[in-house]
Formats: sequence, structure tokens, C-alpha cells
Amino acid sequence: MTQRITFDLHQTSGRARTGTLRTPRGDIRTPAFMPVGTAATVKAMTTDAVRSTGADILLGNTYHLMLRPTAERVDRMGGLHQFMNWDRPILTDSGGFQVMSLAGLRKLTEDGVTFKSHVDGSKHELTPERSMEIQALLGSDIVMCFDECPALPADRRAIEDSMRLSMRWAARSRDAFGDRPGHALFGIQQGGLEEDLRAESAAALQGIGFDGYAIGGLAVGEGQDAMFKVLDFAPDQLPVDKPRYLMGVGKPSDIVGAVARGVDMMDCVLPSRSGRTGQAFTHRGVVNIKNARHQDDPRPLDADCTCPTCRNYSRAYLHHVFRAKEIISSVLMTWHNLHYYQMLMQAMRDAIAADTFAAFHSKFHETQAQGDIDPL
Repeated sequence: MTQRITFDLHQTSGRARTGTLRTPRGDIRTPAFMPVGTAATVKAMTTDAVRSTGADILLGNTYHLMLRPTAERVDRMGGLHQFMNWDRPILTDSGGFQVMSLAGLRKLTEDGVTFKSHVDGSKHELTPERSMEIQALLGSDIVMCFDECPALPADRRAIEDSMRLSMRWAARSRDAFGDRPGHALFGIQQGGLEEDLRAESAAALQGIGFDGYAIGGLAVGEGQDAMFKVLDFAPDQLPVDKPRYLMGVGKPSDIVGAVARGVDMMDCVLPSRSGRTGQAFTHRGVVNIKNARHQDDPRPLDADCTCPTCRNYSRAYLHHVFRAKEIISSVLMTWHNLHYYQMLMQAMRDAIAADTFAAFHSKFHETQAQGDIDPL
């Protein structure tokens, strides 16, 4: 692929932005939500079903795929797109976040991280160079630089040291990535909750030069209020003409709040994970289908949703198959949640394009505050 990945910013409404990230495998409309396909699958969904929800791009996980089935095997099978039957863009994370979560199973040095596999205990090493190699073998369209992501809360010195290590790793990632037309490399801003450290990180990344910029180190235990305080300044520290990606977020209210503060891209396991545990996101808030109040209810999960679940199945049926532990429960609940998230993204894109995002924002919170419909 010789085409360069580019970003066109179309419209703003307040700080909210809408645009198009153009790739050889298709355009990504922003604001964009990326369903998470951790191990080359969005759990309980086929790729055709995921595409039908309106998703333009999926996320794959470097850490999990390097361990099983291995990046080399995926490469032999024609790359991740062919392997999982998804012909649209794929973003892969660098593996840094998952390695952080291993805690006692890892050893961190200037060179990188050595760790034991959670699958079989085998020993592995991840460095900026190896992360770039793995993501190239996977064939991902958007590659994330290798970073360290400390859990919060943490003291300032630890955040500072971690951020500066991540910036050195970002430079190594850039060198190892090289020049790959048709593929993009994103840098990751770190710095915890500290505005000056975030500014230092943003400046370092821009000095290296990336195709897009992620806001990392959030959604790691700090809470929504603290996250929004960071987003009040962090996106504006990044280039206006490049996509801004908030990693690992989140609930619908997190996403709307992030877009209101200038974020273009998000990902989270929440819609699929919640679907498997019987939790649905709707225009009027969260519905727990396991509750007995739904067992005789002929109404859909969300009367304003056009997904196959809401068009074809009642709350009573969804309650039954969840309680009976039928596989279709995970399919139908996940399908609804992913569809709802994409409806939310489209509604925000429309509101920004019409410069009515403030009104959308108010209406979203007003409707969510009403809570679920009354029982029959």
C-alpha cells in the first residue's frame, strides 16, 4: 500500500470535532468508537455483525496475539485482516498496558520489559523494537508506540520517571517503525494527572513526529472527575491537525464527555463485556436484564434502537436466555451494546456537523438521568 493515512478535520462545535481519518482500507469517521477484538475476535460477534453496527475500525491486542496464536503465525496466515476476516482498518495497541497489569510477573528496564505469559508461564521480552515488529507482522493499519502505563494513584516522581521512559521508548518506536506508507504510527502522551508533565510529554512526542496522538494513562483507576480534569487540558496540548485517541474509554457518559473536550477516537471492552454479563446500555441508561422485573416484559431493551436485538426480541426473552445461560444471550446483548455505541457516535458526528453539540450534550444527560422505563 502506497497511500498515506491522512486526517481531515471537517467541523468543530465548541471543542468537539468531527472529521475523517483516511486509510487504504477505508475511511474512519470521527468521533469514532473502536470495538475491541482482543484475540482477533470481538467476543460473541462475527466480523459481519460488528460491521453492521456501523464500526469503521477494530482494535487488536499485541500482548494477547503475540502469545497466542503468535504474530508469526498470523503473518503466515496472511495477516490479521485476513486471519479474522475483517477488511476494514485495524489499530493494535503496543502491549504496554497489558504488561503493566501483570505486576509481579514482569521486570522493567530501560531496554524494555521481560514477563511471564499468563497462558503458560513462558518468558517473553517486549521492547519498542519488538512491539513494532509484532505489529508489522500483524499488519495493523494504525500502530501504537510502546509505552509504560503506570496505574493510578501514583506519586509524582513515579509518574515523571515513567513518562520520560515512555518518551525515550517513543523515539525508539519511531525509528523501528520506519517509513511504511499505508500504515500510521501514533505516539502516546503520558503524565498522569499532572498538567505540566502532560505538556512535557506532548512536546516530546511532537518533536519526534507521529501520524496521530493518543492520550494514555487514564481510565486506570482515577475516576471520571479526575479523567475529565485531565481532558480539560490534555487534548489542547496535542496538534490540531492530527487525530486524538483516548485509550481504554469507556462508558457512554465518558465518551460524550471526552468528545466534548476534543477527543476523536476511543476504544473499550465495556460494551461487549457488559453484554456478556447481562448489562445493556440504552438511551435511558443501563438495563440489567438479569433482574426479575423483565421476565414478563414484551417490550424491547430500547424503543429508540434499531439493532436486530431490539427489533426482534423482547426483554422477557433476553431475561430468559440470560438466566438459562444460553450462548445467544451474549450474542444479542453484545450486538445491542455495540450498535448503541455506534448510534451514539453517529449522533455526535451529526450534532458537531450542525454545530449543535451543546444541545446534544444537554439532551444526552437529561435522557440518561430519566432512568429505565417503568416496569409493566
